[in-house]
Amino acid sequence: MSNAIVVTGTDTGIGKTIFSAGLAGFLDASYWKPVQSGLDEETDAQLVARLGGIPADRIVPERYRLRTPASPHQSAAIDGVRIDPVALDVPTSGDRRLVIEGAGGLMVPLNDDTLYIDMFERWRLPVVLCARTALGTINHSLLSVEALRKRRIDILGIAFIGDSNPESERAICAFGQVRRLGRLPLLSPLTADTLQAAFSDAFWREDFNP
Repeated sequence: MSNAIVVTGTDTGIGKTIFSAGLAGFLDASYWKPVQSGLDEETDAQLVARLGGIPADRIVPERYRLRTPASPHQSAAIDGVRIDPVALDVPTSGDRRLVIEGAGGLMVPLNDDTLYIDMFERWRLPVVLCARTALGTINHSLLSVEALRKRRIDILGIAFIGDSNPESERAICAFGQVRRLGRLPLLSPLTADTLQAAFSDAFWREDFNP
């Protein structure tokens, strides 16, 4: 488990999966999305494989594949299943790093009794918190940092996603007393090559060591 990193976010739709794809490629890591909600379009694992250049043998299969694009607990209920936290034990990855991507933010329910942050607390793995740079990010980011600290979950740092916003980034890192890992800009075109080039420019591999 010591080789695994959890990637979570302050909210849904902030680019966490794109970041996970870049990180997995950057670290030559494997990737695991424990619960996939929504199967009609490209899944997160498929997107990570495509944008991260991750071969199939480094994509760990999801434990739950749910049809409806909704909160995992709701999607599971629609499919007539209940997500069992015991089934979400972290898989072994040998000597290779493992990037684990959560769903949405920290307080996303997996079932009526369990939030994603409960799993992060149980796993005791270092977390990268992804935060958008747009308006509202200071509040969402500091609340997320506080929630992680309350559970004594190790925060590797914050990865910002979006256009440059130096003052918001400074305020979050100062008030939250958390390390700024870097900022992934919005990419157009977004391809495996442009993503890896942006990652190499914005981040240091050493910052993701446990």
